[in-house]
Amino acid sequence: MNAPQLTSCLAKTYGEKQAGRHVLNHCQIVGEVAKELIARMPEWLRKDLFPKGSELIAACHDIGKISPTFQEKIYRGIEGYKWNSLPGLENIIDPSMENHPTTGWSGHAGVSQAAAKKLKAGKYIPEILGQHHGNSPRLSYNAEAEVFGGQLWQQRREELVTQLKALLKCDFPLIKSPEQARVLAGLTSVADWIGSSSLFDNPVDAWQPLIKQALDNAGFIRPKIKTDLTFFDIFNFQPHESQEKLFTNATQAGVYILEAPMGLGKTEAALYAAYKAMSDGQATGIYFALPTQLTSDKIHERVNQFLDKIIATDSLHQKALLVHGNAWLKQTELGVEGNPNGSWFAASKRGVLAPFAVGTIDQALMAVMNVKHGFVRTFGLAGKVVILDEVHSYDAYTGTILDELVKQLRELHCTVIILSATLTQERREKLLTQAVSKQGYPLISVKSHQAELQELTVTPLPTNKVEVYCCQSDDQAIDEALKRAEQGQQVLWIENTVAEAQQRFRLLNNYASNMGVECGLLHSRFLKTDRENNENYWVTLYGKDNASARQAKGRILIGTQVLEQSLDIDADFLVSRFAPTDMLLQRLGRLWRHEKSFRPTQAKREAWLLVPDLDAAIENIKLFGNSAKVYNPYVLCRSLAVWHKLMEVVLPDQIRTLIETTYSEQNETGMLQAYKAELEKKRRELKQLAQFGLSTAGITLPETASTRYCEQDSVQVLLLSNYQHNADKKGTEITLLNNEKILLPRGIKFKDKSQWRELAATLLKNSLQVADHFAPKAVSIKELAWLREYFYLGDPSQGESLLRIAIVNDCDEVKNLMGGVASDNYQLSYDKIIGYQAAK
Repeated sequence: MNAPQLTSCLAKTYGEKQAGRHVLNHCQIVGEVAKELIARMPEWLRKDLFPKGSELIAACHDIGKISPTFQEKIYRGIEGYKWNSLPGLENIIDPSMENHPTTGWSGHAGVSQAAAKKLKAGKYIPEILGQHHGNSPRLSYNAEAEVFGGQLWQQRREELVTQLKALLKCDFPLIKSPEQARVLAGLTSVADWIGSSSLFDNPVDAWQPLIKQALDNAGFIRPKIKTDLTFFDIFNFQPHESQEKLFTNATQAGVYILEAPMGLGKTEAALYAAYKAMSDGQATGIYFALPTQLTSDKIHERVNQFLDKIIATDSLHQKALLVHGNAWLKQTELGVEGNPNGSWFAASKRGVLAPFAVGTIDQALMAVMNVKHGFVRTFGLAGKVVILDEVHSYDAYTGTILDELVKQLRELHCTVIILSATLTQERREKLLTQAVSKQGYPLISVKSHQAELQELTVTPLPTNKVEVYCCQSDDQAIDEALKRAEQGQQVLWIENTVAEAQQRFRLLNNYASNMGVECGLLHSRFLKTDRENNENYWVTLYGKDNASARQAKGRILIGTQVLEQSLDIDADFLVSRFAPTDMLLQRLGRLWRHEKSFRPTQAKREAWLLVPDLDAAIENIKLFGNSAKVYNPYVLCRSLAVWHKLMEVVLPDQIRTLIETTYSEQNETGMLQAYKAELEKKRRELKQLAQFGLSTAGITLPETASTRYCEQDSVQVLLLSNYQHNADKKGTEITLLNNEKILLPRGIKFKDKSQWRELAATLLKNSLQVADHFAPKAVSIKELAWLREYFYLGDPSQGESLLRIAIVNDCDEVKNLMGGVASDNYQLSYDKIIGYQAAK
């Protein structure tokens, strides 16, 4: 087979059906982008993880585009190209024909891998090139296979590599570990994304002056940190002993665990330790990982205030540096994959790459999983301070992945700060990978790089007593909550499922509306825009420094587990559906959180727990209701055995005892023995599942692969009031649930990229995540083609979920696009007060 010259081999098209840059040009740009990315890293990180030649790996990512099938595909998209007219492409088969030989190599990425393997580029490099689109190719051909063009096309690929070596003045580096290979795979993908940004579209434009601008546009700017700031300078109060012991000992990369009670300022301690690491040149940024999206949204405000204090006023990061909401999405351009129709447009993913971000722990956990673009997350976390907040009793599945994450972060020169109020000794030992001896509380565990473990105790803290009442009557609890709210108290009611929280809200709100008592509802199934409004309103009301609002009226805030984590809310009285001990302690931490908060004279520090009878529940686990589907039955029973006779809890003195008593090894009999055996079997299964997710062998899992064990995948749902395609087919007018009308033009990515990103960000704010079985039925990608420019629709061939879209009518019913039934199994509805509902 003939082969065209390198200068005739195109990497991409430009604009609408024009020839873009050729492969050599594009590969050189990506190599220079990688080189500049590395240059912006501190010397200690470059030296260990990014040796000279790393840029060559990135540059060689697209050598597989020198292949007949890819070149025919590219030329076919150019205006005026005549089929089979280019030398070397005379006999290419139309891909629309049956039995076309396009399987067995995963596109041009597979060709890149095969070509590098033939070149003997090194142990890890072929796989890095093959993975640059996120997946490991399923390769069944060698580099000189006829389907790849035979020997002559492979010679062209080798010529390309030779020219790239000369242009970049380097050879392939030696990669010393799988962890380093993952980081370099992430560098390769990110450099490709940036090198494919719109700045480099026009092949006529000189690209050399644009490299630095492209990195700036993508947000890769090293922040300037103010030096010599004290803890008081940043937070306006003096640190207490446990805070000070953390940040004075967390002076280099390592693992640091702060166990301290709720409300003690663990967040400020971790942030100041991060500041010290960055100002001393020991870290490149911060990734603050929280258990849920709702908690990570709210803590943005606190971290933004922190950044305002520590970032120099002449730094380009001084404004809007923390990845959050529309601002970041509109201001930054990460190339094709980060475009609105790319899989990395969402801020939740891109935060891993930014200098500062607050996000969910899931994005960090995927850095060690064999998921699509998992290694991009590995690259993003390298060298940072990674704060893992609210770490307690993750199940065996997530716990196994978390242990591996902490282990690998140590290899990536990260400073890992783990915060918990309720950590068991067993979990602490697994996170530190060694035995521990001290049981003090609060406690700081210090394991810096290649140093001995230190376990630092602090002076015992002042105690507070919380009265506890185990209530077996929901009606009695409802009456008590209403009575307390009528007295002017701020009541918190926490359920274990969204559906039960919604039901409880309806009932309480019905009574409260006639009593001058205000009711609110917080959970995860709101549109992002409604969730932000609800959260801001209620967290402000229940926050500190809000005496006038607290005195104005009593309130009842109903919610789910999102209320127990990371939110700075202060309640006068708590009602909670029964849950495992560590969750209950977190919920108790919302009671009387601030000393100076206004409280009615009748208020007392008290929590009512909605429980079944212990003996009856052991015999019939269904008495726990839906909580037994959320939490393990054995853990619920063990927790209830600890709590059912308690009249009060002394905090923080009893936290350690309550946790260890609940989770310590017990010899059980009867039903408890059966529940325990079931739990141990489940743990073994979950560990095996987690190990499968961590394995680098086999098929790459989609990014929808769960970091937490769940029977159902979560899918994205876009909710609209209406939509109508324009008669000229040049756009679609949509109506949002707030009645705002928006025009989505076709082809806007060629006309106004800023508006394109802004429209896509607006659509994201009008979507939510729900379990697959609660979601509207999926429709084909063809039916969603009008949204292709604005959403990543998923790749079903890779196991990725399609976007779901539905219409909410005037009766709040969720319908399909034609106005019909959206789900065969559930009646779906949505309103901004109660959220998304799925009723049988």
